[in-house]
Amino acid sequence: MGSDRPDLGGSDSAGIFGVLFDRYADALHRYLARRVGDSTADDLLSETFLIALHRRHSYDPSRAAVRTWLYGIATNLIRQHVRAEIRALEIAARASGASVVDGHDSVVAERVDAQATTRRLATALTQLSAGDRDVLLLVSLAGMDSVEVAEALDIPVGTVRSRLHRVRKQLRASIREEGDHA
Repeated sequence: MGSDRPDLGGSDSAGIFGVLFDRYADALHRYLARRVGDSTADDLLSETFLIALHRRHSYDPSRAAVRTWLYGIATNLIRQHVRAEIRALEIAARASGASVVDGHDSVVAERVDAQATTRRLATALTQLSAGDRDVLLLVSLAGMDSVEVAEALDIPVGTVRSRLHRVRKQLRASIREEGDHA
């Protein structure tokens, strides 16, 4: 299988999916782990490939590369966990109290600044719509470009670009605003 757009409906599904797993599982797992943590990522990775196997006949190579199709499946699975993700981000946002026992003023200041920035970013991420958050995290965590994100989410490339522009602008403003109030 040299192509990034294989025929998944053929008779050698097990062989093709073995190659797909070898080729994409590590990157998909990293993406999933960044979104939902390692233990949930393990489950979602398995579920991604199970769904892909069951839906292999619906994969259309003319619409998307198999990599983006798999990321689309994984992202849809993440959406099912969005409530837990938002709760985790809210907890991270509230957990801004540092228990630093280091006597060096500069180290303490750096840690407090990093925690404050993390809190502001986590708060800003919880305020994004699910679609905006998916676009941002597919670009930033999975390293996808706009075309790949569009294929993965089955939305127009222009929508991806406008969402990404809007989200980046919102995050910068939100982080700056929070910093001014701190």
